[in-house]
Amino acid sequence: MTRTASPRVLPIIVDRWSPRAFDGSAVPQTDLDVIFEAAGLAASAYNYQPWRFAFAHKGDANFDAFLSALVEFNQSWAKDAGVLVYVVSDEFMRSDRGDNPNHSHSFDAGAAWANAALQALHLGYHTHGMTGVDFAKAAEVLNLPAGYRVEMAFVIGKQGDKSQLPEMLREREVVSDRKPVSEIAFAGPFKA
Repeated sequence: MTRTASPRVLPIIVDRWSPRAFDGSAVPQTDLDVIFEAAGLAASAYNYQPWRFAFAHKGDANFDAFLSALVEFNQSWAKDAGVLVYVVSDEFMRSDRGDNPNHSHSFDAGAAWANAALQALHLGYHTHGMTGVDFAKAAEVLNLPAGYRVEMAFVIGKQGDKSQLPEMLREREVVSDRKPVSEIAFAGPFKA
């Protein structure tokens, strides 16, 4: 199945989806740097850029610890991705005049994640974002200081064959539909 959208929507946006089958191949650091550079070009309130990315390549010293902070279901397939990334945001706008709450830190970090996902696809990789995370454990594994929040995790890698997935996941390894514009955007007051 493929998604359909207006021809005016950028094809890379239409083509982005979140597989769970990855082939375990490495993601070169040079490609990862470009993905993070694209993430860093996201818009943010006051240009504060509250996002941070903690990552581990498959096989490096931190990968297993990073993987252990995912819920067991996500560990079962994320272990085959080339890179595991945690998206962290700074909850405060910090300056020499003091720290003020940053009310858009999560939103801004989400914009950065979206850029990362699209850039990864442009380079021939797929990503899969997850909130199936033990957030307290992730903060501990990342040695996160106070005032920073783990928002999500995502993996990056080359798509693998769905036959490698547990049987219950194979049938879910398809491109998902999206709600029509009429359900998500409306003129005037909010409609649930």
